[in-house]
Amino acid sequence: MTGSLPPIRIAVLRLAHGVDLPLPGYATTGAAGMDVVAAEAVTIPSGARHAVATGLSFAIPEGWEVQVRPRSGLALRHGVTCLNTPGTIDSDYRGEVKVILINLGAEPFAVQRGERIAQLVPAPVQRATLDEVDALDDTERGLNGFGSTGR
Repeated sequence: MTGSLPPIRIAVLRLAHGVDLPLPGYATTGAAGMDVVAAEAVTIPSGARHAVATGLSFAIPEGWEVQVRPRSGLALRHGVTCLNTPGTIDSDYRGEVKVILINLGAEPFAVQRGERIAQLVPAPVQRATLDEVDALDDTERGLNGFGSTGR
C-alpha cells in the first residue's frame, strides 16, 4: 500500500463475459490507478468512439467515486484515449462499467479482449451546498477568462 490512507473495500461482480479476465489491479507499487481490461474485442475506426465493456460491476462505498482515466501508452502510441475524462463511477451505480474510448489516430484501432484500456482511481467525494448571492468577492484575476493567467 502506498499513500497515507488505508485502501477502501470495493465489492466487484464479475459478469458472464468477464469470467476469465483479471480484476483491475495496480501494475506497480507506486501506481495511482488500477489497470482495467476490455471484456470484448472491437475495432474502433479513426475518429470513432465505442463504450468498451469490462465485464465488471462495482459496489463503491458511499462517499467515494471511482474515476476512469486514460492509459498514456494507448494515447501516445495509437492516439486512443478516454472521452468524458475523468469519467466517474458513482457509489450508487450498479451496472456494468464501460470505458468510452475514442480513436484520434489515423488508423483503425483493434481493442483486444483482455487488453488494458484504462485506469481506475478511487477518490473521496466532497459534497457541496450552493449559496446564491447578489455579488461575488473581488480577486486579482477577476473576470479575465481562459488563458488569462498565462500572460
